[in-house]
Amino acid sequence: MLVAAAVCPCPPLLVPEVAAGAAAELDTARAACSDALAVLAAARPDRLVVVGPAEQSGRGPHPEGARGSFAGFGVDLSVRLGRGGGDPSSARELPPSLAVAAWLLDRTGWSAAPVEGLGVGEPLAAERCVEVGRGLGAAADRVALLVMGDASACRTLKAPGYLDERAAPFDAEVARALGTADLAALKALDAELAYELKASGRAPWQVLAGAAEDAGLAGALLYEDAPYGVGYVVATWS
Repeated sequence: MLVAAAVCPCPPLLVPEVAAGAAAELDTARAACSDALAVLAAARPDRLVVVGPAEQSGRGPHPEGARGSFAGFGVDLSVRLGRGGGDPSSARELPPSLAVAAWLLDRTGWSAAPVEGLGVGEPLAAERCVEVGRGLGAAADRVALLVMGDASACRTLKAPGYLDERAAPFDAEVARALGTADLAALKALDAELAYELKASGRAPWQVLAGAAEDAGLAGALLYEDAPYGVGYVVATWS
């Protein structure tokens, strides 16, 4: 049964070493992520599953102890998912979204439960996302999810996807749905529109919606903004 969830954005810029001189611009977002992880710890889960968007090579399960790197972003910094686990040398490298999650967990000193990761592909259909989520929710007596993903990348002229007038309404609905734990609204997110708006969180959010069925969790929106023209949302379900 899902007992708690935290939703966080996954830009590598959350890591100060990657952001460098612009690190202070995301201080508020980092603080909100820390608050969200505290909600997960307070739920006393038996298991934490980190779900995030991934390209083909990073899709599927990642065991505790798997390592990630920010070398691709020009920074000599490595991270490890959780603290224990098997032989990390045999594991695939974490996709960037899960590497950011590993950094957040390490930054907050996560020790509340074993951790594992799941990379989700952008094309995964809503029905399949929900099915995957149901499986995660049933995997232990007390499951918590850390769900990584960004909203649209089309909020301004300088955004990665340029300005799209559909982006702000899409992000507003995402923030509302995540902040109120509206499962129906999350399941109904338009995958094609999300793709066009470069919203990497669509599939992970729909996995969350599947995991939260019958859990009776209430949502709280901790942060919503669009620095750099990309929508970032932090929310908790408990």
